[in-house]
Amino acid sequence: MIIYGLETCPLCQRAKKTLEDNGKSISFRDIRSNPLNDVELNELINEFGDRLVDRKSNDYRSLNVWLKNSEVDAQISSQPKVMARPIIRNNNNFYLGWDDEIKSQLLQF
Repeated sequence: MIIYGLETCPLCQRAKKTLEDNGKSISFRDIRSNPLNDVELNELINEFGDRLVDRKSNDYRSLNVWLKNSEVDAQISSQPKVMARPIIRNNNNFYLGWDDEIKSQLLQF
């Protein structure tokens, strides 16, 4: 499994710890220090669309007007912290966020 997120994100760390504590092998990718390439970003945009951007975050609110009105790829490329997280990839399945439903789906494998 791969978790895309931020090292400083409490939700990302909680997801990582829970999965590892349950015997899952996790690779963590900090999108700030190791940004998504175009292929990876487009794959996530195809999967989640506009939900990929966390419009409630302070980072999104601090974007300039032009970026707020830009496409998702431009927003995340210019400011990776606006990406909703964590994103968890398990083989060819993607999960956005960390709630009880996602947790139970990932722990059943």
